[in-house]
Amino acid sequence: MENFDHLRRSGIVLLSTRRRDGRIVDTPVNLAVDVDGVGYFRTWSTAGKAKRLANFPGVRVAPCSPTGRPKGSDQPALAVRLSGAEAEHARRQLASRFPLLHGRLVPLIHRLTGRQTVYYRLVPAGEPTPWLGKRR
Repeated sequence: MENFDHLRRSGIVLLSTRRRDGRIVDTPVNLAVDVDGVGYFRTWSTAGKAKRLANFPGVRVAPCSPTGRPKGSDQPALAVRLSGAEAEHARRQLASRFPLLHGRLVPLIHRLTGRQTVYYRLVPAGEPTPWLGKRR
């Protein structure tokens, strides 16, 4: 199976998720890739992408600019919500890769705003879900 080694340098990926009505929503996220080539990202529990991932865990990821402009081709992946020791591993990976942003700033903002942080693991997959509809 493939891995996300090619996204290790990018750090920012365009995460394409699917809404219930079939529309695709693109969101840039910071991605930390561990030594096994597995990617991790975080968001808060009430974010739109967390709601979409609860319904459709099949996503597409592509390297992108900080503003979300794709810089390469996308690939299908599966997003799995983490808890416990796996979530702690994801937190450490993100804090190690982005010390200021994910080591300090994002946890502080989530804490001050009362948001619950959730972590996801991205693993490369075959075509996990059919992509129907149009991009928003």
